[in-house]
Amino acid sequence: MTATPTGAAVTAPGRTRLSPLLRLLVLTQLAFNVGFYAVLPFLAEHLGQGIGMAGWLVGFVLGLRTFSQQGLFVVGGALADRYGIRPVVLGGCLLRIAGFAWLGYADATWSVVGAVLLIGFAAALFSPAVESEVARQAVLWEEAGGGDRTRVLALFTVAGQAGAFAGPLLGALLLAVDFRTACLAGAGIFVLVLAGHARLLPRRVPGRARVRVQGGARLVLRNRPFLALCCAYGAYLLAYNQLYLALPAEVERATGSQAPLAWLFALSSLLVVTAQLPVTRWSGRRLTPRRSMAAGLVLVAAGFAAVAAARPTGWTGARGLLPAAAFVVLLTLGQMLVAPVARAWVPDLAEDGRLGLYTGALSSVSGLLVLLGSSLTGSLLDSGLPAAVPWLVLTALPLAAVALLPARQGATRSGTAA
Repeated sequence: MTATPTGAAVTAPGRTRLSPLLRLLVLTQLAFNVGFYAVLPFLAEHLGQGIGMAGWLVGFVLGLRTFSQQGLFVVGGALADRYGIRPVVLGGCLLRIAGFAWLGYADATWSVVGAVLLIGFAAALFSPAVESEVARQAVLWEEAGGGDRTRVLALFTVAGQAGAFAGPLLGALLLAVDFRTACLAGAGIFVLVLAGHARLLPRRVPGRARVRVQGGARLVLRNRPFLALCCAYGAYLLAYNQLYLALPAEVERATGSQAPLAWLFALSSLLVVTAQLPVTRWSGRRLTPRRSMAAGLVLVAAGFAAVAAARPTGWTGARGLLPAAAFVVLLTLGQMLVAPVARAWVPDLAEDGRLGLYTGALSSVSGLLVLLGSSLTGSLLDSGLPAAVPWLVLTALPLAAVALLPARQGATRSGTAA
């Protein structure tokens, strides 16, 4: 991707600080996740216990939410390339407000599905616009001498996880009233985000060229290294999605309550907030992007294996939560290695002016895999198989994703192949 250093604010020769736009986008991720995670971690329990859905249907609805978000990222990314990020972000915020308000009052399957689709599509608009612009600005920051672009993407991840840390704690407090209150609070947060971005988000980003939307699909489908990255990232995302499907079931089994779930989500977010930047610096010095992602996927597999090894013991209570905590820690460590590197890899594989499209396509392919896999994993967890078997099957998923990683990185930051 070709770029000029218009997006970086230079403070001294060889030193740069983040531009105002980049700082705004990082804070945007924080606010998005506070509102989102005040609701999402508790959705599976609400659907199963509050509405009475079967396990496979809960898995399908959660997968549908992910697909309507991740699967349609390519649409939001292409629109951001064509029209700029401001109208796409503001439109997405409006839809998210409506979706959360609807979900709070939904009490039938069709109504829940409609609300979940609207919530997902809202993110399909604003998230690829924000993420592609962060990646673009990170490249400019790197070219201006600020350092490795992966560090900016890591900071973006930290901001998101700080929101994911605060969101479940807020949601747990609001659930003391009811699920509807949590949904309406989430909607209220997005009202504030909408108002702030209507005032602060630039109408035009300097140095960003707008392109025609036509012809993008052919570019993506011909780009084999990028498609390989998409498949590997999709397998990782399906594994990560078990935080919302397999983990709540394990917590319920061990304690008879969903209350510890908020603290496990908080543990995950706290780990990312405190350790993401050091982990990124360490991996940037010692690992190529491919090896970093491979190591992360192996850690994710180890998290599933920890629960599989402990399930035959039948532990309950505080001791029963130890495997779930190990799962969360290992999954989070894997996420720290996988997610920033995958996003930092995309600009090297995208054509000029199409970063939004490629950022969206990365999430669209992975969202499709999550949709296909979530119902299967939901059925697997309800299958009545020996306790360790579903977790052993899930262990194999991230290990298989290692083989899907692109063999070469393409145009790397150092100009060499990984």
